[in-house]
Amino acid sequence: MAESDNIVAETAEKIFADLADAQTINRDKDGSWKTPLWTALNEAGLPLSWVPEDCNGSGASLADGFSVLSSAGRFAVAVPLAETMLAGWLLAQARIASPEGAMTVAPAGPRDRITLNADGSLTGRARGVPFAKEAAHLAVLAHDGKGWSIALVDAKSCRTDASLNLGGDNSDTVTFNNTKPLTAKPAPKGFDQNTLLLMGCVARSLQIAGALESMLDISVRYSNERVAFEKKISKFQAVQHNLAKLAGEAAAALAAATSAADSIVNATSFDDAVFLEAAAAKIRCAEAAEKGAAIAHQVHGAIGFTIEHILHRYTLRALAWRDDFGNESHWAVELGKMVAARGADELWPLVASR
Repeated sequence: MAESDNIVAETAEKIFADLADAQTINRDKDGSWKTPLWTALNEAGLPLSWVPEDCNGSGASLADGFSVLSSAGRFAVAVPLAETMLAGWLLAQARIASPEGAMTVAPAGPRDRITLNADGSLTGRARGVPFAKEAAHLAVLAHDGKGWSIALVDAKSCRTDASLNLGGDNSDTVTFNNTKPLTAKPAPKGFDQNTLLLMGCVARSLQIAGALESMLDISVRYSNERVAFEKKISKFQAVQHNLAKLAGEAAAALAAATSAADSIVNATSFDDAVFLEAAAAKIRCAEAAEKGAAIAHQVHGAIGFTIEHILHRYTLRALAWRDDFGNESHWAVELGKMVAARGADELWPLVASR
């Protein structure tokens, strides 16, 4: 990792450690922790990491931004940081300047599509849009029947029906009914909805991997403190076996997510190699989230489900993140289609080159 990546990651880690402590947040019932955290993140320029300076951003590299997302996952941060980063990145593809404040992206799933009408308005519905209720603006990818366009939309100009995901965070339905965007420009050649979704997949994969690291740390620490039958439960072979499986899932998720992130950093386009890495990362990280969460709660004897314990902050968010930008079932099917279309002779060279 380059020195700049270390600086960005360390900045994010310090902010999260100071202002996003899980136990403090767990005890805060009115959400007063969010404003100081978001203010600190904004002052550090982290939400607009992927936005060039001439578009009102920080001008950080893709690798810098990915390191921030990994850190955010380790703290199970429940603010629209990843969403604002993705929105800024999407707007930057069309050289649209990012406004201040929280943003999110639409559509956030493969089933929804937004239409850009002849008069420049937007029509359509996007479900499961993360933090839409808290966002001041939306970065929207829309299709006009001929090609793709990227639009900046004031959140007040569209209807947002609030809903919550497993982690208790907003995952809302946004309806565009002849909504006039603040600005709209054509997307770059070759940029489509899959490109946006794959970028979202890698973001969520990194967050899941980070959350699994924290699940492992919390579980190991608890097993060395909890005493049963006059000895620490970490001494029991069954517990050791479970912790080893959890460590394996965390390592597999981290390897898949960072490999996908590296492939995007080093690629010139979202080609088949990036598709393979990003789709495989989402599939593997989603599987690891399911298995890892079950093991972590089993080690804790299920006390992690209680509202007083911090474990549920990580497990429930990791499970919720599986569905954003396409779940593992969707990407398994799409990956299978891509492999079949390339033919048997192309499979091994594609996999072996990674």
